[in-house]
Amino acid sequence: MFGESGSGKTVMVSSFYGATQEQQYLQKSLFDVVADSTEQHRQLHQTYLGMKNSAQLPDATRFSSTSYSFSVKLKEKVDPKARKAKPFDALRLVWHDYPGEWFEQDVSGATESQDRVNTFRNLLGSDVALLLVDGQRLLEHSGEEGKYLKSLLTSFRRGLLSLEGELLVDGSPLRKFPRIWVIALSKSDLLPNLNVFGFRDLLIEKARDELDQLHRVLAGFVEASEALSFGEDFVLLSSAKFDADKIEVTERIGLELILPLAAMLPLQRHARWAELKLIPGKVGEQLLTKARALAMAAALLSDKGKLPGRIGLWLSRIDPEVVDYVAKLAGDKLREVNSEAIARRDYLAATMTGFQMDLEDGEDKQILFRSRR
Repeated sequence: MFGESGSGKTVMVSSFYGATQEQQYLQKSLFDVVADSTEQHRQLHQTYLGMKNSAQLPDATRFSSTSYSFSVKLKEKVDPKARKAKPFDALRLVWHDYPGEWFEQDVSGATESQDRVNTFRNLLGSDVALLLVDGQRLLEHSGEEGKYLKSLLTSFRRGLLSLEGELLVDGSPLRKFPRIWVIALSKSDLLPNLNVFGFRDLLIEKARDELDQLHRVLAGFVEASEALSFGEDFVLLSSAKFDADKIEVTERIGLELILPLAAMLPLQRHARWAELKLIPGKVGEQLLTKARALAMAAALLSDKGKLPGRIGLWLSRIDPEVVDYVAKLAGDKLREVNSEAIARRDYLAATMTGFQMDLEDGEDKQILFRSRR
């Protein structure tokens, strides 16, 4: 997640995690979201409770970064033999929190400088990136939105270029790089009349040239840049509703889409790129291996999953046909596969198809727009 100072990164990670620790969530969800560090669990939960019960905001992140690692663990009980047959039994989400000033001003010394480089190396090793547009700043620039949007995108582009020599080893493009860049409106509750289509159109109308320039810079960082999606997906996010003396943490927007976006967008997009033959050699193998594991999870109950010998082939080689089939599951067929998975207590297939249903629901609510390309 990339964003300037004050754009809401620190509040968002606390709100995201705290919501997964609520009693209702724990009872209804097919999986648990567990902080890999007990200390970080208590810190994030305390921050969330401070917002919920005392309207207390977390301190801004300054001078150093923190990486929060979460495991998404299925609740089903699986015997060891069955567990080995599954492509995976947990997902991992790593959320990097860092000072937004790192894109806006110089660091304070050698230690912070190295921390910045290490943090952005980690960020640029992600599968999906979210670039935050601050809803508060957008509101403050009402009537002059283009001025803020152009400044934001230019600042981010210059920040990346200033680190290029340290981020690229021997100047070689990166094979592991976020190939899907979602532009996200944080604090979207401040702009209740702006849906995701209005947000998308505002960016393109007011800052198209800056979007194009940033896209070209990102393409220069990555090997096989044809397989790169920037500024084609949009989402509205809000950590809570903030009043003068109260923070309504239950009134969130879009945070329930973070896990589905991280898990399912690579499956869908990488399958499409494979179909269009945009992913060459080892890059394609690396991307489709991840997509295959997700496809196996979601398709075990589908028609493709029942083809003779197909499951054995899944385990031995990459199968773009199956990946593509699962990536296109939608509507009634998606709900049917999900219902069958729940009935059979196959929580892995149920969770993955449930993620896809969450993305469809986000589109229906006009808080998510996924690329048609």
